[in-house]
Amino acid sequence: MKRSDVTKLPSMPLSSPSYGLPPFQFVNREYLIISYVSDPELIRAAVPEPLEPDGSNTILYEFIKMPDSDKGFGDYTETGVVIPCLYEGEPVNYTAQMYLDCDPPIVGGREIWGFPKKLGYPHLSVIQDTLTGTLEYAGQSIVLGTMAYKQECLSDTEDKRKALTQKMSKTQVNLKMIPGVSGGYDVLQLVAYNLQNIQLKGGWRGAARLHLVPHVNAPVADLPVRYVVDGLHLIADLELPSGRILFDYLK
Repeated sequence: MKRSDVTKLPSMPLSSPSYGLPPFQFVNREYLIISYVSDPELIRAAVPEPLEPDGSNTILYEFIKMPDSDKGFGDYTETGVVIPCLYEGEPVNYTAQMYLDCDPPIVGGREIWGFPKKLGYPHLSVIQDTLTGTLEYAGQSIVLGTMAYKQECLSDTEDKRKALTQKMSKTQVNLKMIPGVSGGYDVLQLVAYNLQNIQLKGGWRGAARLHLVPHVNAPVADLPVRYVVDGLHLIADLELPSGRILFDYLK
């Protein structure tokens, strides 16, 4: 293979690239987002400088089901911890932990945008009258999130749909860490991105509950639940574009 051909490949391995290049399109992406209040000192310890917690002491625990994702990502579900923060005064969401069940979006998410993705087995479905999210890691059930199904519609007017769309397009931030072959890091950055071309198909709010079980290799319970604020259920088509560097720790 010629050098010019190598530089055109989207990802490893050479013989069968794991994923394509951004942007990625998602159809019928479904969210269960449970907002809860946690311990401010533990939140501060989980957030890398120069990010700052936004002072609300709020955590967003998310389940996301993606049944139709292009460029090799396929059909998968992910779950994890998101912390509302500030970067130079701008409100952002920092992704602290993620667990999902499919190899291409694990490696692609880590290598392109720096998502903190690990292999786990999340599930999101409607069981009778309850929107239910679970996570199994290393054979143990460690998360149970529940929300009353479609209790209050938040997308029945144009103003409400715009407000939800703006919420979904908020700047998201990851800590991208790629070690170098000779030791140390080749990449150590805060990376930002904004979801684009959001076509909201539905949004609902309702009562919710969240149960987290301590686990050494999936430490979601290290940010304990003091009390749950509410649940948010969203369905949308959208685009995940390339990101941008906010802060480079190596410069």
